[in-house]
Amino acid sequence: MVITVRRVIPAQQVTDGAGVKLNRVFGYDTRMETDPFLLLDYFGSENPTDYAAGFPWHPHRGIETITYMLQGKVEHSDSLGNRGEVNPGGVQWMTAGSGIIHQEMPKPISGLMYGFQLWLNLPRSFKMVPPTYHDLKSSDIPEVETSSSRVRVIAGRFRKAVGLSTPYNSSIDVLDVRLWPDALFDEALNANSSYFLFVYDGQISFADYSKPIGSLNGVILDKGSILQLKAESNGANFLLFGGQPINEPIAWRGPIVMNTNDELSVAFEEINQGTFIKE
Repeated sequence: MVITVRRVIPAQQVTDGAGVKLNRVFGYDTRMETDPFLLLDYFGSENPTDYAAGFPWHPHRGIETITYMLQGKVEHSDSLGNRGEVNPGGVQWMTAGSGIIHQEMPKPISGLMYGFQLWLNLPRSFKMVPPTYHDLKSSDIPEVETSSSRVRVIAGRFRKAVGLSTPYNSSIDVLDVRLWPDALFDEALNANSSYFLFVYDGQISFADYSKPIGSLNGVILDKGSILQLKAESNGANFLLFGGQPINEPIAWRGPIVMNTNDELSVAFEEINQGTFIKE
């Protein structure tokens, strides 16, 4: 069955962290529609004042965060003593689990800085697992080039290429797709997963949707097994991600995502008392 468009959501300009200007594609209001994904931010600018203050020390619990850089880099450090950076084309997949306090500081390269952060919910049984990291260099990410596209497989599968998976969300797909001008993307997907995409450059069109969908628009897709879309004359870049819904209650306040409000209260009490970090 061909996948159709459920609705198109223009990204909203918001300010987060210490004053970083970004485009929020999905977030709190769409959390039940995009399960198991919670949030997608597209950040960056040619103006350093839009992002230079970064995301100073802040906690996370109950989620995984996936940071993917197109240009520029993000320097990272945390309460467990880890340090590192995500460079162009690279990915940092952080499982916050039981809790971590970290900071992420964007740094331009040749005056440019663009990237994404995707929040992935953890099922109840994994909310309190120990924090872990998976760091991928650009060269670690498999690419599949076809007659119509180039696909970077950040997570999951595309054709024979296999990207990262974690034991907590093993059915997740995250693909960065470059579609050539006027080319058709016609691919089989997992019929049990829910899929979403974000156009960050160019325009795409669907047979069932009345007009082209341009950059800075998110698309919630109905379930199906075949995704068919077409790039307009200048080609298109889009992020495609999907996974099987967790179908559990979501209690979410700021950087903490649990299943109940009582669990949220415990987390914030522990932050105030200095007992938040379990490892």
